[in-house]
Amino acid sequence: QVQLVESGGGLVQPGGSLRLSCTASGSITQIYTMDWYRQAPGEERDRVAEIIPDGTTTYADSVRGRFTISRDDAKNTVYLQMNNLKPEDTAAYYCNFGLGTPLAEFERHWGQGIQVTVSS
Repeated sequence: QVQLVESGGGLVQPGGSLRLSCTASGSITQIYTMDWYRQAPGEERDRVAEIIPDGTTTYADSVRGRFTISRDDAKNTVYLQMNNLKPEDTAAYYCNFGLGTPLAEFERHWGQGIQVTVSS
């Protein structure tokens, strides 16, 4: 069984920074894609950033230049460094891993979500 646990959320003032982490545990053979999504109340869940095994990254237009995604495969962990935060970044943030297990070549797993609130 695979579990993803997020940490690092909280309340921050506009212009501030936060660093989110998400670590996977369980029967994992390989982690392929590592993504961050976010969902504000009444909105759809949208992808914020993705990093693939070779280190290639993609970002949503709304966060490009402010957010940085990185990964540590030795720790099964993905990070999201968020700088110059804006009130519109307020949302629940979710990590999503595309990974292999002993029973499945590829499946996706979600973290439980962590709240980020940007407010003065």
